[in-house]
Amino acid sequence: MSADKLLSRLQRVKKTGPGKWIASCPTREDRSPSLAIRELDDGTVLLHDFGGDDVEAILSALGLSFGDLYPDRPGHFAKPTRRPFNASDVLALVAFESTVALLVVSDVINGKLVGDADFERLLEAGRRLGHAAEVCNGPR
Repeated sequence: MSADKLLSRLQRVKKTGPGKWIASCPTREDRSPSLAIRELDDGTVLLHDFGGDDVEAILSALGLSFGDLYPDRPGHFAKPTRRPFNASDVLALVAFESTVALLVVSDVINGKLVGDADFERLLEAGRRLGHAAEVCNGPR
């Protein structure tokens, strides 16, 4: 919501500065305006009543809710997907670990003996490739 929607529902509105206004509080008879309104750069609207009324009562009197004080942001409250690595880093790892696996498997196919160190490195390549898949798709 922009401040304009709120301001249009208030009485005795007076601009006090850029993005700032004062108006009569809608919950009682104000002799002088006591409700301060401020619109932030992101569109969020802040309210403060110097007469002491709480924001929930003020919004209720105007037919609004707390959600109306914030700009519309589709999907804003959705939990962001955690992507700890960028895609090019993951692809570089996949390419390298695939090469490691290819070399060890090639040795086996060509009848060469594979030592314990090479076999352990092949297993590590498999674990890293599996982890890369989880980073991209989530846990299996």
